[in-house]
Amino acid sequence: MQVKFLIIRFSSIGDIVLTTPVIRGIKEQVDGAEVHFLTKPAYHSILEHNPYLDGIHVLKKSMKETLKPLREEGFDYVIDLHHNLRTRRLKNRLKVLDFSVNKLNKEKWLMVNFKKDKLPNKHIVERYLDCVSIFDVKDDGKGLDYFIPEKDKFEIEAHLKTNFLAFSLGGQHETKKLPTESIREIAENIQAPVVLLGGSEDAITGDEIANGLNHVHNYCGKLNLNQSAWMLKNASLTISHDTGLMHIAAAFHKPIFSLWGNTIPKFGMTPYLADKASKIFEVNGLSCRPCSKIGYKKCPKKHFDCMKKQDLQALISEANQLLKISV
Repeated sequence: MQVKFLIIRFSSIGDIVLTTPVIRGIKEQVDGAEVHFLTKPAYHSILEHNPYLDGIHVLKKSMKETLKPLREEGFDYVIDLHHNLRTRRLKNRLKVLDFSVNKLNKEKWLMVNFKKDKLPNKHIVERYLDCVSIFDVKDDGKGLDYFIPEKDKFEIEAHLKTNFLAFSLGGQHETKKLPTESIREIAENIQAPVVLLGGSEDAITGDEIANGLNHVHNYCGKLNLNQSAWMLKNASLTISHDTGLMHIAAAFHKPIFSLWGNTIPKFGMTPYLADKASKIFEVNGLSCRPCSKIGYKKCPKKHFDCMKKQDLQALISEANQLLKISV
């Protein structure tokens, strides 16, 4: 008997990649499951090559336009992994039995505002999977999925084929990113080729970092998301802020050195089932951290100690050691 599921997660790159164990789990573990996904148009490409999905739907300009094709599908269940006001309105009108993720908003608020830790020691993927546990879907231990179409797999340049480090420059909020001069210091001291990845908005920063460094190559704005993913898949090590490319690298089970500024790993968004050589870099003991569950354009305290006091020498040393091992 066919059972139709609609998974909802509107954004963003990393959050959608983190839903992939749920997609795969439903498809492989629920008899007769047909799995559909609703997201924003900008993120359709992340899902379009996922073999576990039977349909992808995108938000339209109006709620009415969005609902019409969804009603026609006749879904049995909605799995709401976004869980906000818009999804609540959509579910009320769709009138389908739904299961929603616990976003831990109260616990995060207490941690940000009073530094009172009531957060569970539970990754967001595990909380996503809790939504479908009623269907006997369990974590299969395979981690995240990211599927790169053949057209976006390209010949890696000869000087990168043996061993290179990928550095993801991006981040939705400035307080989640290292200062440019710190990234340049890291890149300058890495004893292997360094590839800088990011969108067109990171291109100028990439040029500043790569300027005069022959072993540093700025690809920011030159690759689409799938091509950047291909670079991550071929890299020996990824260094990343808390951003989408970090989760894509985790989908390939790569070693990841993740950098944490105003947010904290305890929020449950660390690289999921990445290589065991992965490490978290953060500045502990700051009374102001975390200052937000998301981030800011500028440090509210104006000192930006959560990033400026990162132990760059330890990161450089451990990166060089790992890169030599992986040759």
